[in-house]
Amino acid sequence: MKLLSHSLVPLLAALVLAGCATAPAIDTATLVATPTTFKEGAAQWTQAAPAEARDRGTWWRAFADPALDALVERASQQNTGIAEAAARLAQARALLRSSESDRALQLGAGAGATRQAGAGTANGSTPSTLLNANLNLSYEVDLFGKLARATDAASLDAQARAALLQSTRLLVQADVAQTYLALRALDAERVLVRETLDAYRNTLQLTQSRFRAGDVAELDVVRVQTEVAATESEALALERRRATLEHALAVLVGDSASSFSLGSVDWSTALPVIPAGVPATVLTRRPDVAAAQSSLLAAQARVGVAQAAWFPSLSLTAAGGFASPELGDVFKWSARAWGVGALLSLPLLDGGRREAGVQAAQAQLDGATAQYRGQVLAAFQEVEDQLSALRLLEQQAQAQGRAVASATRATVLSDSRYRNGLVSQLDLLDARRSELSNRRQALNVRSAQYQSTVTLIRALGGGWETPGKASWEPAPLNLAVQQQAEGLR
Repeated sequence: MKLLSHSLVPLLAALVLAGCATAPAIDTATLVATPTTFKEGAAQWTQAAPAEARDRGTWWRAFADPALDALVERASQQNTGIAEAAARLAQARALLRSSESDRALQLGAGAGATRQAGAGTANGSTPSTLLNANLNLSYEVDLFGKLARATDAASLDAQARAALLQSTRLLVQADVAQTYLALRALDAERVLVRETLDAYRNTLQLTQSRFRAGDVAELDVVRVQTEVAATESEALALERRRATLEHALAVLVGDSASSFSLGSVDWSTALPVIPAGVPATVLTRRPDVAAAQSSLLAAQARVGVAQAAWFPSLSLTAAGGFASPELGDVFKWSARAWGVGALLSLPLLDGGRREAGVQAAQAQLDGATAQYRGQVLAAFQEVEDQLSALRLLEQQAQAQGRAVASATRATVLSDSRYRNGLVSQLDLLDARRSELSNRRQALNVRSAQYQSTVTLIRALGGGWETPGKASWEPAPLNLAVQQQAEGLR
């Protein structure tokens, strides 16, 4: 009896310590404190819990460009990156179902035949046959929540994959919009360069006529020929860049670069205006932040799973069926057989395997915490970057517009004075170079405004529209993590 009581000490100790088999709390002090305002925002921004499931709508329609709408829709259906992310989500959901099945009653059926001989048989050394058919039931009692935590972790993994699918879809949509807008900006620049080339060619014809008449020297002709050739080279460089962008767009929409073509049209895409004081609730729709949060909570749950490996497991089994040496008697009532059992297993020595498992899970939790913190910091940085970029680009566009107007007027005046012999050819060429440079700079600024607008939309999680105010106030970002973490403990 004394020996028996000593043998129960490890089990009793495990039962006493079972209450400690909880996942460690996440220290919210190590996370990012959500600011109440954006430095580049004029209004107060509210704090909110992640809302990655909120409908983002068709944000690209704000650009009022039917060609862009069609391309984004094609990419959403055919992009290979989206298809790959969807497959990973399906895999994560299958793993969740597999984890849930571990907590369910297991039922199996079996049948067999055994031919044996020896002292242990009924007929001595004479061979005999034993036929059997049975049903087996088993169920593992989740004494310390190990199976429940494993299911929680698998569920959070599936949530993270769902958020990553949203993130991939948003990234592809933004890439399509930015590539398309860059291509349209390049088309506008090509038109400008062609117009400049035509002007240089007209000047060359005029200069050659004046040279033949003896009014100008050969040097003037060579100068204009140089400008014509240089501008032709720039036009070819723009064609090369356009081809590269068109091929990239083909891949994004899931098409072959050899068969995809996008014609040149006038650049009439609208530039959406970001409303002042967009609430920070839109930032919480960022799917990458939601994915990092789910991964953090999943890592926390897996620490609990690793800790539960120190405690005993209880499995209940039952079996029933028939066994007979004659096939015709197998299913007779007299051939029935059954059994029930319970198995309580407690690991004692494993060479440090379980401790290593706990340490590995804790390290994974530390890494997930750092990743979540970095994701939130990056989110705020991207929003601040694009808010400041749009503000400064608006001012730059106004200044550049004044420069274009002045350069255009200078070209008109120089051309008139050159035709009347009041200024030299160099003055006219300088005026045209200045006008071309300023017009192209204005196009670059306009293109940068479109690019920054799309990047801001992506940084905000897809648009800035917000639904009607709910009857409850959402919790701050870090508080949401803490509340969900406490639900897993």
